[in-house]
Amino acid sequence: QLQASGGGLVQAGGSLRLSCAASGRAFSIAMMAWFRRPPGKEREFVVGIRWSGGSSYYADSVKGRFTISRDNAKNTLYLQMNSLKPEDTAVYYCAADQDVQYGSSRYRPNEYDYWGQGTQVTVSS
Repeated sequence: QLQASGGGLVQAGGSLRLSCAASGRAFSIAMMAWFRRPPGKEREFVVGIRWSGGSSYYADSVKGRFTISRDNAKNTLYLQMNSLKPEDTAVYYCAADQDVQYGSSRYRPNEYDYWGQGTQVTVSS
């Protein structure tokens, strides 16, 4: 089970930190990621991280503003979002995959095995 939290309302230029805690039945995590669904749009990839090693990969739209991190001991994923823009407004979802994905597979939602419930982020102009 994945539990996302930390969303809210913030003004443009502000910051938020999202968390995603994995709990319940133990499962092996190879990769985790954040996706988002802007209003009226499809779910899109934001950022992902390999659980072992910590290598990360970002969507161009968030590079330099968002930072993904994880705490292996706590099985928790974080997303630090700075310099937020109105176009960052979306429901943010965390996802986990038991297998390592490569190339374009890392960016596809249907490659991930587990999903959190989503947390709303609203950025006002």
